[in-house]
Amino acid sequence: MNGRRTLYAKRPRLARSMRRCSGVSLVEVVTASALLLISLIPILKAITVGQVTARVVDRKTRSLTLAQAKLDEIKIQLIYSYSTSTSASNVVLDGSYLGNVTDDGAAALKTISVAVGFDSDGDSILDASEVVITLATLCAKRVT
Repeated sequence: MNGRRTLYAKRPRLARSMRRCSGVSLVEVVTASALLLISLIPILKAITVGQVTARVVDRKTRSLTLAQAKLDEIKIQLIYSYSTSTSASNVVLDGSYLGNVTDDGAAALKTISVAVGFDSDGDSILDASEVVITLATLCAKRVT
């Protein structure tokens, strides 16, 4: 019985000390907020850089696919009509992706070049700064 009295007698003191220490001070809140901000800024910057890099890679991949498709289309045209010129400027390939096709017009061996890029300024003209990829190939006249 004596042990129970001392246990109950200590509880009010324990309860008072718990009430004193139960809050968070302003210094602790400011310190925690500062640490959170310091760690959050580099994380947000890394996410932003990652999104920009992903957009650039996506545009390069899409430009490469469109350039290869246009080059294949030109090769098929040259099988049936080698003498016609395939040169074209600002050809809309897909949405805001434009392409420029150059043909040197040689009689026996043509050099075909396809430049594709994203029209970032929206003027429907593929400027040199907007070209993402350029593919070139040689096509020979088919002798039958």
